[in-house]
Amino acid sequence: MTHSTSVHPTTVATQHPYVLERAFNTFDAEAVDRLYEPDALFVPRPGHPTTGPGRIPAHRDFLALRVPIRVTPRHTYVSGDLALLIVDWVVAGRAAHGEQVRIAGTATDIARRGSDGFWRYVVDNPFGTADGPERTGRPTPTEVGPTDSAAGPT
Repeated sequence: MTHSTSVHPTTVATQHPYVLERAFNTFDAEAVDRLYEPDALFVPRPGHPTTGPGRIPAHRDFLALRVPIRVTPRHTYVSGDLALLIVDWVVAGRAAHGEQVRIAGTATDIARRGSDGFWRYVVDNPFGTADGPERTGRPTPTEVGPTDSAAGPT
């Protein structure tokens, strides 16, 4: 499957998931990453976020299957220059290693319109509310923030 790697961001928030679909289906991690702000957060597996340069290897891992994605946006809520995107997606087909794969989820994403007018991801959470790694016990203070009311910003 050969696709153009010339995929550009959109000025229309409701089109952003479709632009991601086109970029993903080029199987080019850099083309996908151009749809993110420089410090944007990507969660390739529940509970395992990555930012900045760490996104490229995470995209490559997903794209290595060489199976196209199909997106079905559910909701797009825009407030000023921010958009909440709820998107069903599926990656299904015969992978590069020869086996059938099916990975699906409902993404909970946040995009921001930049000063250039184009929408880019700030948070891309493809598995939405899916459970992350198993946890035992109570969360640590760093997971929930300061508990001392006298504690100020650091």
